[in-house]
Amino acid sequence: MFLWAGSKGAQGSGSERSRTIYQKIRGYDVLEKRRTVTALKAGEDRAILLGLSMILCSAMMYFVLGITMVRSYSDSIWTEESNCTVLNSGIVAEINCSYNCGSECRKSSRYPCLQVYVSLNSTGKVLRLSYNEEANEANPECFYIPKCRKDHTLMHTIVMNISERLKTHTQVLCYYDPSEQQDSVLLTRLYGRGAIISSLLWPTCTLVGGTLIIGMVKLTQYLSFLCEQIGRIKRMGLYPLTRASHNKVCTRKFNGGIQDGV
Repeated sequence: MFLWAGSKGAQGSGSERSRTIYQKIRGYDVLEKRRTVTALKAGEDRAILLGLSMILCSAMMYFVLGITMVRSYSDSIWTEESNCTVLNSGIVAEINCSYNCGSECRKSSRYPCLQVYVSLNSTGKVLRLSYNEEANEANPECFYIPKCRKDHTLMHTIVMNISERLKTHTQVLCYYDPSEQQDSVLLTRLYGRGAIISSLLWPTCTLVGGTLIIGMVKLTQYLSFLCEQIGRIKRMGLYPLTRASHNKVCTRKFNGGIQDGV
């Protein structure tokens, strides 16, 4: 009986020592898990903030492009393309302009007005040719308006080079008004379809990238939560079995100790 009691005491002290070691290891594991969770949560917050910043930046880019390029493209009435034949081109007048010469200083100069007439091949009408919407709005009588400079000779040389180039290229692609309310056509559009698509590409990529970042973070959080729930269910399901096995082992040791004492 004494031997059984001594054996039981030794087993009890060993069990308490093992439980103490297990609690220390468990405490270290819990502390390490908390540190990992805190680090992961900080990284996830930064990733979500980055995604939201990208989405906000893309929205601002869409707004700026919408009130500038897209609006100009949609308001333009020269929407149809056709071939035009250059009939004649020449300088018809000298137009006054002003240039900036410093702080609160402006001086006047003159640039030559190049007038170009073309024949629209699709309709046969003779129309005046302008370089783009800005040139047509500034002065519809002149094909191209150079930047106003002090050097009048330089501006005259630029306009004459354009005139000679148009004489050598008699067939050009032009844009006209399909409603035929305008008496002019454009050589090029200020914002064409290709320019609009390329300008909208970057904000679209930014929007998609920000959405993907937030979606991946949320998916990672969901998968982590799902794994935690599955692990909790498994632990709850195995705990009764482990406890029953432990009781069975203790019963065997107890019966063996009684037999040894007897």
